[in-house]
Amino acid sequence: MVRKRNPDLTKREILAAAHKEFCERGFDGARVDRIAASAGANKRLLYHYFGNKEDLYRQVLSDAYRTIRAGERELSLDQFPPEEAMDRLVRFTFRHFQQNPWFIRLLTTENMHHARILKTLPEIKDLHSPLVAQIRTLIERGARAGVFRKDVDPVQLYISIAALGYFYLSNIYTLSTIFDTDLSHITLIQEREAHAVAMVLDYLRTHTDT
Repeated sequence: MVRKRNPDLTKREILAAAHKEFCERGFDGARVDRIAASAGANKRLLYHYFGNKEDLYRQVLSDAYRTIRAGERELSLDQFPPEEAMDRLVRFTFRHFQQNPWFIRLLTTENMHHARILKTLPEIKDLHSPLVAQIRTLIERGARAGVFRKDVDPVQLYISIAALGYFYLSNIYTLSTIFDTDLSHITLIQEREAHAVAMVLDYLRTHTDT
């Protein structure tokens, strides 16, 4: 039996195979032959749908950013009080890195190449502008409520939020060796997440001298 041609399914299978290949082997180590074989697709068909290897990697990278931005939108932070909303954003960011280690590997690959492909994604700024606006609004709501400082740069804040999870999880094996502690243990993962939330909220909160 010959499988009936289904372009949409074939594209999804190629993308899934490409996602795995690029995340496991990086851009330089990835091979189109392996991607096609894993997807059960003809290599010519792969080129027909996605162009060359770089174009395929570009699609995988774009999808990765779209996924995390979509998750942030689904948080619907505007419906929560400022402190709770920020707590949810920090935990979501931390858990996205934890639950999707492939994302860390993909970001590492792109940074090794000085964001060469990321710079070519026309949608990347539009993807991030709503996130910055959302954080700015959250800070402003907190300031009006008297619980957050006013002098907070939303971009710097997001970089710090991401860093608190990214560094820990991307370096978890070396840090575990250095400190002779299994930092991948669920208890320590949870402690780190709580620590990240506390760090961000303590930075944002207004403080009065006593």
